[in-house]
Amino acid sequence: MHAKRILVVDDEPQITRVLRRSLGAHRYDVRAAADGVSALDTYHDLGPDLVITDLSMPEMSGLELCRELRKLSQVPIIVLSVRGEEKAKVEALDAGADDYITKPFGMDELLARVRAALRRAPSEKLESVTEVGDFRVDLATHKITFHKNDLHLTPKEYDLLSYLLNNHSKVLTHRTLLTAIWGGNFTEQTEYLRVFIGNLRKKIEPNPSKPRYILTEPWIGYRFDPYA
Repeated sequence: MHAKRILVVDDEPQITRVLRRSLGAHRYDVRAAADGVSALDTYHDLGPDLVITDLSMPEMSGLELCRELRKLSQVPIIVLSVRGEEKAKVEALDAGADDYITKPFGMDELLARVRAALRRAPSEKLESVTEVGDFRVDLATHKITFHKNDLHLTPKEYDLLSYLLNNHSKVLTHRTLLTAIWGGNFTEQTEYLRVFIGNLRKKIEPNPSKPRYILTEPWIGYRFDPYA
């Protein structure tokens, strides 16, 4: 089993040095790029299992890189940025990022986020193939089909929709969903849910502004109705 390959994209050499050393010490195969353009070249050569990128870079910003990577792949993307405001997080998640860490950060936190992004563990309750309404989840291929068509999902979109399908018809609180998909340190990050639920609605709802499948329970959370 090969070491997991991680592409680190940052124009600050000291950051890439620290990440190379720390991630390498945990047996990850780490490559670095100083901007988005060279990162795309490295991506094609490396075929990474995970991308960690800064937002503010020359040539191509981290947001642009996320969008370009999403055209090519569903590789997990973690954004690192000094910008901690909600707007910046939402922009990154909208661009295709799976996670967002504010600088400065602790290495233990980053390593935990890396493990979570790479884990992709399916719910224990799901069989290898599960069919609910017009949805079909295949754990072997890590795909979800809707009306027999493959849904093009990012890793976190897949995790979230799988969880909703596995718990269909139940009212799921914001805290429950955030803990299940992102972990216990994310229980207050409701903007994550807002972005990813919005993205899923665009992919499965006939009219995203009037959802039939992913229903909002005001002030509580969401409920998934696969038989709508």
